[in-house]
Amino acid sequence: MRRLTALLLLLSAFLAACSNDSPSTEDKLKVGLIVSLTGNYAPLGSEDKKSVELAVQQLNDAGGLLGRQVELIVRDDKSQPEQSVLSFNELKGSGVIAVIGSPFSNSALATIPQVDRAKIPYISLTPADEQIKPIHPYVFVVPATSATYADRILQYYQSQKISKVAVAHDNRSSYANAGAAGMEAKAAQYGITLVAGEQFQTSTTEFSAVINNIKTSGAQALTVWATGPPAVAFAKQYATAGAGLPLMFTGAQASTLWLKPTGAAAEGVFVASSIAVVGDSLPAGPQKTAIDELAKPFTTQHGYPPPQFAADGYTGFKLLTAAVKAANGTDPEKIRTAFEALSLTTPNGTYKYSPTDHAGLTADYISINVVKAGAFQPTDWAKEKLAAVAGG
Repeated sequence: MRRLTALLLLLSAFLAACSNDSPSTEDKLKVGLIVSLTGNYAPLGSEDKKSVELAVQQLNDAGGLLGRQVELIVRDDKSQPEQSVLSFNELKGSGVIAVIGSPFSNSALATIPQVDRAKIPYISLTPADEQIKPIHPYVFVVPATSATYADRILQYYQSQKISKVAVAHDNRSSYANAGAAGMEAKAAQYGITLVAGEQFQTSTTEFSAVINNIKTSGAQALTVWATGPPAVAFAKQYATAGAGLPLMFTGAQASTLWLKPTGAAAEGVFVASSIAVVGDSLPAGPQKTAIDELAKPFTTQHGYPPPQFAADGYTGFKLLTAAVKAANGTDPEKIRTAFEALSLTTPNGTYKYSPTDHAGLTADYISINVVKAGAFQPTDWAKEKLAAVAGG
């Protein structure tokens, strides 16, 4: 009798453990996240991490994915391509269903050969065009590509009757190289001539020679393709030089991480960005709702609105979630197929991937902003264009 009682007690304890509300690690769906948390690109990666963690929390609070909680496994690529490769291989061995990849273009490009071999969905947080040209079956890009940004900037210049443009870019950044190449390739179709092409490196701190060359080039405007600290130094030195030409930066500067250290020198500077950065200026509709789902809780948690990089991370996780739901499982091939048929409105805009388009986002969702009173404000041209796609 005592033995039977003891067995019943053990059985009761076992059943209680099985019915525990907190699922074990084995019951969770694992998603990898490779971001730059140290090194030059830490300001980007830290914002990606915050927003992906928010998206995971929201999903888990709502019941999870396919009835299971999601566990996010984060790895730091240390702003080094080789570390990104090591991180991917480690995550691959951890049983992740997908990997959300680095915001550093060089890291993503170094990792893609491993993705091709492993056949694990990789959702990239960097806009380098080489990731999708040619198509890599399991790679899907979240930010608008460099070429797409180039196209939108040229559209704006044409609308302002600017026909002579100078370009300066970081020749050590795949993102910047692709952006400069995109402008060169598309300028003529907008009736624009590139009258100067200056180069610098990620480690450059002195830009006087570059700026002087541009001042004498006959340009009517200047576009700078840069990532990290050089963009702050360039903006400050450009303001001091008094070049008198409109200065345009790209999505890599669409953040308080550039705005605050640049200070007064940012005033009047143009910055292209995701539509998510200027959500407050949009009319009510699905696009604004998608942005608010990120912006309101992010601002509450961190005390400032989500920058471009946060919108990329949050959007990347939302896209992955939608693909897994459409696949109704975690088979990598089914998730890949689901991505290629996906149409989803996110903070960054409405994505429509296909077997021949792994970027999924058009230039329609890029805003051309100007810095006023220390904040990004969409130009009148951008307001009109964005209202058309946001439902206004």
